[in-house]
Amino acid sequence: MKKILFVLVCLSLTSCNIDDDPTIYNLDISVLENLNNGVPPSNVVQIVGAEAMFGLEFAGGFIFHYEEEDGSLIVATDYSQFGNFAWGDVFNLDTSVEIGSGDENTQLIVQGNLADNSLEGIEFGGDDYSFKHVSDLNYNGFDDWFIPSRNSMTAIYENIHSQGLGNFDENIIYWSSTKIGYNPYVMGFNFDSWGGEPFLGSCASQNGLMIARKVLYSN
Repeated sequence: MKKILFVLVCLSLTSCNIDDDPTIYNLDISVLENLNNGVPPSNVVQIVGAEAMFGLEFAGGFIFHYEEEDGSLIVATDYSQFGNFAWGDVFNLDTSVEIGSGDENTQLIVQGNLADNSLEGIEFGGDDYSFKHVSDLNYNGFDDWFIPSRNSMTAIYENIHSQGLGNFDENIIYWSSTKIGYNPYVMGFNFDSWGGEPFLGSCASQNGLMIARKVLYSN
């Protein structure tokens, strides 16, 4: 009899633990509360879809992308309140347009600035340029920021800004981390003025910064 009671108590406790597990999606609270409780984005997607997360302020920025392959999120936020920044050295380099490639793009550009680019390009002559600044940045409690790629900028516009969400400035031009040869892609978020699409700009300009970071999970 004692053994039977012991088993019943254990089963009851196990059931309670499952019901109280904050990492299991709870329909009675918001999507953001579920994420803050540690519910993996893959579980959120199964219940309400990825779009329910877009525009939520989370992990230092606003969610604009869910990566199905590894269950990660990418967030972005405006950083233009700290002024415009130079591109850095001008040199020949192609970087990726793909969503999620901004971290690698940023590091490739920082590495390229370490070389002597005076013969076939232009030396900036210092470290206070966009990609170095963001690579070294500690902001909103995180230090793994990068400048988003061209396609990420489009996703940020479509998934957040066009829905009236986020904190992005319509009055400035933002750098992206995608470049073709000597020309970088830039983007303005004012649809009436710039069409809400990335376009080729000039490394000789100074532009505002939008920063992004990946929020990694294991499926």
